[in-house]
Amino acid sequence: MTTALDFTAVKARQQVTWASGDYGAVAALIHPIAELLVTAADLSAGARVLDVATGTGNAAIAAARCGCAVTGVDYVPELLERGHARASAERLPVTFVTGDAERLAYVDGAFDAVLSVVGVMFAPNQERAAAELVRVCRPGGTVALASWTPQGFIGELFRTVGRHVPPPAGLRPPVQWGDEDRVRELLGAAVHDLRAVRREFVFRFGTPEEFALFFRANYGPTLKAFEALPEERRAELHADLVKLARTRNRATDGTVRISAEYLEVVARRTTVPA
Repeated sequence: MTTALDFTAVKARQQVTWASGDYGAVAALIHPIAELLVTAADLSAGARVLDVATGTGNAAIAAARCGCAVTGVDYVPELLERGHARASAERLPVTFVTGDAERLAYVDGAFDAVLSVVGVMFAPNQERAAAELVRVCRPGGTVALASWTPQGFIGELFRTVGRHVPPPAGLRPPVQWGDEDRVRELLGAAVHDLRAVRREFVFRFGTPEEFALFFRANYGPTLKAFEALPEERRAELHADLVKLARTRNRATDGTVRISAEYLEVVARRTTVPA
């Protein structure tokens, strides 16, 4: 008999994971993804924008630079504090709110645009999260997402870590949000004019070892994987991360440049018939 997943318990563990390490250091590297997504979404000044699973506010801050009225929601208060500090430093009026991507505390159609940059993809109940994205977007509004792909570098990173510390049984891989067919399935008839583009972000490090140490120290899922392993097995995971970086490295000058593929999706909320 198959045991039903306890999504509440999964999210509780996720909150602890994302609060560990220093995700802000990772978010700072990948901020260009948010800028490109906001450009693709073609937001209007004054638009009401919701950044779901905002983390430290990458997409929220990018949208605020366009003159939008922006709210960023996340279930990890520590990340929201960093986002607030970033927005304040740039004097950008972003509202940060603690909340669950699978149960957004807003009325139907409350926002002109709903965004998420490698954020909502980690919600354990994918169908519920997708339904919430489109529910709070007004008819004719924009839904814009950026998600790591299954075949890309981050997808391979998750599989590498998963060989040492398997994810919860029955949980859909987050990188399914980076598969166009799956995203179309998740958003369904609630959107139209869906455009999906594969893009690449380049991670740059001095050495493969530097990459492994950076992700071990700062990226919550990797950090927690190391903590879950007995001391004698941690060296094996570290060695596999170094090997992964070497295998994926396309630099020829002795440094590391790793292309990480993600899927950029922009769609329009279907207009509800009168």
